[in-house]
Amino acid sequence: MRVDLSDFLNLPVDVPHGLPANLPAIASEIVPQAGVQRGDLIITKRHWGAFSGTQLEEQLRKAGVKTVVIGGIATNVGVETTARNAAGLGFAVVMVEDACTDLTATAHHASFERIFPRLGRVRKTAEVIEALG
Repeated sequence: MRVDLSDFLNLPVDVPHGLPANLPAIASEIVPQAGVQRGDLIITKRHWGAFSGTQLEEQLRKAGVKTVVIGGIATNVGVETTARNAAGLGFAVVMVEDACTDLTATAHHASFERIFPRLGRVRKTAEVIEALG
């Protein structure tokens, strides 16, 4: 399964994302080892947060989802934006600390110490797996 960036959101900003001008439309692929199964919902992020410019909210509501569990790359950018949006839309939010990373430990820890506890619950992967048990 390929991730298509041909319709990445381009917004008027002072400092652009820094994406190369010759970025291919297909920027990455989801490898089979990821375990994607028939019927899984795949959402391609088009900007900082997973809700921006996507059908994510609509699909989650249609499925009756009330809680989102979030992990990802760039804790203080993409993960934080997605968590803020999810909380603002009324979803219960669980941020998985050891399933996130950032360019610096300082940025990562700042989000988990100052921001995320105000948006939802902060947990470790083992705790989430146990709760889903």
